[in-house]
Amino acid sequence: MTDDDRPVPLDEYPVHQVPLSMKHVATGDRNAYDRCIFHVLDHQGRALLILGLGVYPNLGVIDAYATLRTGDTLHAVRASDALGEDRMRLAVGPLRIEVEEPLRRLRLIGDDDSLSYDLTWTAGFPALWEPHHVQRRGDRLTLEGRRFVQAGSVEGTIRVAGEEFRVSEWTGTRDRSWGVRPIPGEEGGRLAEEHPTEGFHWIWCPVRFEDRFLMVIIQEDADGHRSLNEATMVREGHRDTQLGWPQAEITYRQGTRHPERALIHLGDLRKPQELEVEVLTSSPLALGAGYPPADDWQHGTWRGPGWTDRRTYDLTEAHPLAAYGVTDHAARFRLDGRIGHGIFEHGSFGRHDPSGFADFKSVAR
Repeated sequence: MTDDDRPVPLDEYPVHQVPLSMKHVATGDRNAYDRCIFHVLDHQGRALLILGLGVYPNLGVIDAYATLRTGDTLHAVRASDALGEDRMRLAVGPLRIEVEEPLRRLRLIGDDDSLSYDLTWTAGFPALWEPHHVQRRGDRLTLEGRRFVQAGSVEGTIRVAGEEFRVSEWTGTRDRSWGVRPIPGEEGGRLAEEHPTEGFHWIWCPVRFEDRFLMVIIQEDADGHRSLNEATMVREGHRDTQLGWPQAEITYRQGTRHPERALIHLGDLRKPQELEVEVLTSSPLALGAGYPPADDWQHGTWRGPGWTDRRTYDLTEAHPLAAYGVTDHAARFRLDGRIGHGIFEHGSFGRHDPSGFADFKSVAR
């Protein structure tokens, strides 16, 4: 028996779903993934920290990233390594996540000279399942993901460029997902040419209020057909409340598709509600965080053992690729007299009839 054939530490636990070692996943799809993303934001828009970690078991890769926007500068640290046997150790280079109490309390640690943080993320509400997410290109399954989302508070410190933020009762949101999702090198070529994407419109919006948590998700095709829909209110001790078919009115900055504010209509005909969205600061996920169409690093790509990379981005400069990726906006929300904070994640590319965008070049007037 070679070392590659031996059991791994996680095999000691009764968590198996299929007759395989926990070193392996049930699918042979190269795009298998298992990862998380955290958002940490103050309530004035001074800072937005986004960090995540992912495992790509069929590619033998584990990687992580952290980005911090302060003012007009985005600081980024990315790390990648060969995937080892200990799946309970969530660490890559200077970045790590410690699960102190599952679904309740996590510690987020970044130990790099260019960007460091030591934060305790504490859930304020039970985790909420998001809708089962499936996408195809022609008959090819390109994405099938299971996710849960959660919101809470964050305390600790963040240090960058000689500045220290003392984090106390900042808002934290997180998303945990696994399944199959496109990794660079998979979805191009003839398949993409024969099944082009006309348009994509996306809103992912977790909001923490003092006594409740709201989750809104909208995904629409070019003609406005909705393939993903969610509007759910979570309160401790109460049954989750469904708030119907959310409809968003977004005010974009002239000449762009960058949202400045939005109004999301919630509820049913008996009790309609309006969620007001005020964008505080923004961080394009294609810059630093490794999301498509980033051109300097993307998740799951092999960089060899022990790779760490540090970048700074001047957000006053034009970054053309960022306009074709999803952007996370730290935002202040108002609903039924309550003030909340969270993330207004948005991406709109190509044609979207409800917004009046005719093609990939269309922008707000």
